Amino acid sequence: MEDGGRAYTAIAGWACMTLCLVSYVAAFSQGASLSACTDMMPRHLRVQLHSSNNNYVTVHTNMSFYFPGDKVPVTVRSTRDYMGFMLQARKVSNNEIAGTFIFLPPGSKLLACFEGGDTVTHSDKSLKRNLSFVWKAPDQPIGDIRFFISIVQSYFVYWAKIESAVVAQGGQN
Repeated sequence: MEDGGRAYTAIAGWACMTLCLVSYVAAFSQGASLSACTDMMPRHLRVQLHSSNNNYVTVHTNMSFYFPGDKVPVTVRSTRDYMGFMLQARKVSNNEIAGTFIFLPPGSKLLACFEGGDTVTHSDKSLKRNLSFVWKAPDQPIGDIRFFISIVQSYFVYWAKIESAVVAQGGQN
């Protein structure tokens, strides 16, 4: 009877651990959590951060400056497939999230980190490579901005806060 009790306990423990891990993994397959808004770091178990200087992803725009209210196209290009991402525009002056995204590719959704639509994340775990977005600048001046993206290649491997070149606000004195 003692061996049967140990076997039952071991099986029950294994089942509980498996269900907990599966539910934890499934939660992030629908996009980044709000807890990642500030530092753009995935909240996975035992993840491995790679240097943002040594990545296969670039984020850029064809505009070197913008004016308040402008719509700015943003392109993310990759030489490898990845599953998850988080994209934000931030003010150069104080690193605050700024503006809203108004065009998203399939497999993406908006998040409200500071205000509605200021962040984009994945909405499924399908493989992604090259994505296009449109960011709308606030109607009031905010200064120069830079786009940041964090990429999750797999559950255990990611690159955080890959940055674009600075996009200057036009018309500043």
